[in-house]
Amino acid sequence: MLGIDLGKNSCSLVGLDASGAVVLRRRSRRETIVGLTAKLPACIVAMEACCGAHHLGRLLAAQGHVIRLMSPEYVRPYVKAQKNDDRDAEAIAEAASRPTMRFVPLKAQEQLDMQSLHRVRSRLVGMRTMLMNQLRAILLERGLAFPQGRRKFETAVDVLLTDPEARVGTRIRALVAEIREEWAGLDRRIEALDREFVERARADEATRRLVSIPGVGPMTATALRAAVDDGSAFASARDLPAWLGLVPRQHTTGGRPKLLGISKRGNAYLRGLFIHGARAALASLSKAEDATGRWLRGLMARAHYNVVVVALAAKLARVAWATLRKGGSFERHLEPALA
Repeated sequence: MLGIDLGKNSCSLVGLDASGAVVLRRRSRRETIVGLTAKLPACIVAMEACCGAHHLGRLLAAQGHVIRLMSPEYVRPYVKAQKNDDRDAEAIAEAASRPTMRFVPLKAQEQLDMQSLHRVRSRLVGMRTMLMNQLRAILLERGLAFPQGRRKFETAVDVLLTDPEARVGTRIRALVAEIREEWAGLDRRIEALDREFVERARADEATRRLVSIPGVGPMTATALRAAVDDGSAFASARDLPAWLGLVPRQHTTGGRPKLLGISKRGNAYLRGLFIHGARAALASLSKAEDATGRWLRGLMARAHYNVVVVALAAKLARVAWATLRKGGSFERHLEPALA
């Protein structure tokens, strides 16, 4: 077992033998790790799933080594006192030897490319929201309030810039026009990424099957494929919603289990996509004459709307896992209406 604590420039390596004893301690630069591992017999190489781990993992896997990537939070309990890089590497190797440890699948370069596109889009959307909030505050200080909603605000600002009698000074009008142009530039970049997601979803067979699920569009499908590939990292359909943080926390009081709200653990970006998709699909799915429609109508009668949305998102995640693992597109079996 070889544990590697990755750093920006230098890395710590600790090797364990079959009994768990430390037989190797080494400091190495990133670019020399591949040469060092090429001289070692095939072994298990463990790393934390951090920046650069997937690229290095693919290089070491090509040498015949078995790669095990772990979440840093699972490695932390194995770090001994007086934490340093060497003890971090030793903790990584020890954690990877545990039979119940959960590992992160090694991602292909195409998956990482798709995740990068999604992260860039998320950043652009955040920048656009920031500009909108700043512009609202600037105009509100001049007594101009606008209705909620991006489209309504966009139309109102365009009308303001063309209105010569608006209660805005010359310099502020120029500033508003400058912010509006920056905002429009972000819109164009976001729309270009959205079109790319649609094209990539059409080009991949598994992603096309995911898009057939109600509430799962090209963005959710491409993000899910980039994160979990074929879903083989999860043993059952319930593991994916738990990984996304869609499963409610449970607390036992008086010997009876009580379900609490969902946690903030898991992939927050994918969780948000599934919840937004479930909110969009809830209206049509709840009216359908099938098992899902009856379940949703019964749940809506006794639970809060947001609870229903999250429950539907968890169900859609389980359907997505089954679609990836078993193949085939999603098909709804509607029941004939009673005469």
